[in-house]
Amino acid sequence: MRPSFGARPTKDGVSFRLWAPAARRVDLLLDRRHAMQRRQDGWYVAEIANLPVGSNYKFRIDDEIDVPDPASAFQPDDVFGPSEVIDHDAFAWRASDWRGRPWEETVLIETHVGTFTAEGTYRAMIDKLDHLVATGITAIELMPLADFAGRRGWGYDGVLWYAPDSAYGHPDELKTLIDEAHLRGLMVFLDVVYNHFGPEGNYLGRYAPAFFTDAHTPWGSAIDYRVPQVRAFAVENALSWLSDYRFDGLRLDAANHIMAIPGEQSMLQDLSVAAGELAKATERHIHLVLENGDNRASLLDAAQEPPNGKYRGQWNDDYHHVWHVMLTGELAGYYADYQTPRLDLARALASGFVYQGEISEFWGKKPRGENSGELPPATFVNFLQNHDQIGNRPLGDRLESLASPEQIEAALAVTLLAPMVPMLFQGEEWGSIAPFPFFCDFQGGLADAVRKGRRQEYAWAYEKYGDEVPDPLDPATLQSAVLDWTDHTPEQDARLALVRELLALRHKEIAPRLKGARFGDAAVADSGLLTAHWHMGDGATLRLVANLSDKDIACSDGGVGTLIWGGATGDRLAPWSVVWRLGG
Repeated sequence: MRPSFGARPTKDGVSFRLWAPAARRVDLLLDRRHAMQRRQDGWYVAEIANLPVGSNYKFRIDDEIDVPDPASAFQPDDVFGPSEVIDHDAFAWRASDWRGRPWEETVLIETHVGTFTAEGTYRAMIDKLDHLVATGITAIELMPLADFAGRRGWGYDGVLWYAPDSAYGHPDELKTLIDEAHLRGLMVFLDVVYNHFGPEGNYLGRYAPAFFTDAHTPWGSAIDYRVPQVRAFAVENALSWLSDYRFDGLRLDAANHIMAIPGEQSMLQDLSVAAGELAKATERHIHLVLENGDNRASLLDAAQEPPNGKYRGQWNDDYHHVWHVMLTGELAGYYADYQTPRLDLARALASGFVYQGEISEFWGKKPRGENSGELPPATFVNFLQNHDQIGNRPLGDRLESLASPEQIEAALAVTLLAPMVPMLFQGEEWGSIAPFPFFCDFQGGLADAVRKGRRQEYAWAYEKYGDEVPDPLDPATLQSAVLDWTDHTPEQDARLALVRELLALRHKEIAPRLKGARFGDAAVADSGLLTAHWHMGDGATLRLVANLSDKDIACSDGGVGTLIWGGATGDRLAPWSVVWRLGG
């Protein structure tokens, strides 16, 4: 599929294409000005012979404003600077026979390139890949890389979707990271944002206002995917990450804020179909995952191989929320929807989502979700922490500072062995206490607006903690989030050993049985005794018994099946203990 947008090297030079339907004239700025030819439907094109790869360029719109390429492959001087011509075909891949791994083998770790290492670069991450492999991780998920304004940020304010941010290195260094991961058997996923553009450095409204609708998301104007060129811009971007960089999968941020067209095939379906065609053509495993607050089970099918309109999985916020309420007692904001966390956890273990059409107070006192119990358990990506749930706290504090080690280890023993796909957040495997507060690098009025907005949103926290609440614009806020890979405590070493043991057991006993697995049932008693079972793909039954309380409780699970984790229960079960059996 030939890309419609951006600059692509040809055998004779470089071809440039810009969709600018509102522009009267567009010039390509290289060493001199080159008038671009206007074609039908608002396209401007130019063919420049003998132009070397690495050349910098901009577009001049109506002799009024110079802008970067919205499909720029690289911005060496950030979003306001010139774009650079990149030849994606020139990279020499070493893992040339890599075809990915089946979804059932996935164990994710979410990472932020800028804080994963002290250097904050793609290259520095390579040195930590062997640690991830030894831990039992099989897939790295990178937070968004699309170029955003400034040198610091979470990545969700990207404005140039095709350009990996230069703060972390050159595109070839990103490819080297992915290549090195593949050589070690690690998949690499990327978080992408197709529901809005960031607030600074986006010029599309000037020359292509058809990109946007009058509707708004919580972060800016909604994108109008009814327009064919706009839809193609997103789908081709996804294909670029999957083909030019060989990412193994994508996680689409806040899909419930992606504009859908009633009665027509959505952009989400188009993207899935296009990714599936790429998977077939290249004989690769490609995995697509949603974040979707609407809990639309009808968009999901973990067993669809390759993708053909559906999505492999979804981040299961419900699962996180019930554990968080259970372990911390916090009930503010969306946690208020989970007043009975033990019962809600049983529902999540028995059928995926907690909200499957029930009324949600937080989501506008309206029904939320669809029935999910018929989906494969591996459809659901379960986690105890992620960037959102840590970083949207005023102090960015992790679960380690909110719950006891015994509680967290019980939650890990359930999460890492259940037949859903587990995900950790960077450093969680050793119980890191490094915070992950919100940080960005805006200037002027926008920086002031961010500070004001945070103070309004977290007024109670500023009143309680005062100057302890980190300033998102202060470089020290990012530095506080950088993982410390040295001087781990004995307790952290023990946590890492526990996670490695659990994941080794998962790879031996759980993952090989996931294909064809089905939900069973789950129940919880007033005492805190949780029981659950699942029908595995090989005909075995996976059984869980756990004490989710601070007291010994009576327990008689009958000892059905072979004990694979935890001690024999006997007549009593110790506080926060977890037992797994496999067999009859």
